[in-house]
Amino acid sequence: MAAHAARRPRVGGRGYGDRVSTAAFLLVLEGGEGAGKSTLAAGVVDWARSHGRAVTATREPGGTPLGERIRDLLLDRAGSPSPRAEALLYAADRAEHVAAVLRPALAAGELVVCDRFADSSVAYQGAGRTLDAAEVAGLSRWATGGLVPDLTVLLDLDPAVGLARAGRRGPADRLESESLEFHRRVREEFRALAAAEPGRYLVLDAAESPERLLAMVTGRLARTVAHPAAAAGPAVPVSPAVSASPGAPR
Repeated sequence: MAAHAARRPRVGGRGYGDRVSTAAFLLVLEGGEGAGKSTLAAGVVDWARSHGRAVTATREPGGTPLGERIRDLLLDRAGSPSPRAEALLYAADRAEHVAAVLRPALAAGELVVCDRFADSSVAYQGAGRTLDAAEVAGLSRWATGGLVPDLTVLLDLDPAVGLARAGRRGPADRLESESLEFHRRVREEFRALAAAEPGRYLVLDAAESPERLLAMVTGRLARTVAHPAAAAGPAVPVSPAVSASPGAPR
């Protein structure tokens, strides 16, 4: 971990393209297995809808037809790509996702709720697979064209607790099946990334109740996200790109 701790590169600089409204906002949910990202994402979408917000809910890997095919390759226990091949597959998924889903939604002035983004690659492929963190971050920066979340919520949880939660959902996928030490490295990297950029991160104890976690996140959004009336043009209907499922998007 020391090698990773010395680097902590940003995954990009802001670059939403032709962003038409200050109401546009990219919220990313990060954390280890079983941390509750999917539950929180669904709650945030319901909250946004109830407040008249245009919102897109999406996930990585996945979020596009191509991304769903890549997701199957990445999580299938029958497959075993090398660490570098794994990192490249995540980058390919992310490049398509940004081009086809994230940038168009942000340009339309929407709130985008994304289950995992570039920091997951730094944590899982950088720390978990012990690849060079700067190289992994650079790959995501190129794939996204420098897109950075407005707010990243880290649901921090002891990996042993999270894996036990995930196990109650059904058979473990390929990454859930990794060693506890792997998942501990992932957790420590997420925490280090959050410490390096406190202005972008909101770190929450994922042992809290789903209701309390939702209240803390929506409270932050209510203070920081522009009201939809500030958006240019009519409101866009809710358009979930991929519904958050109990299967814990990576």
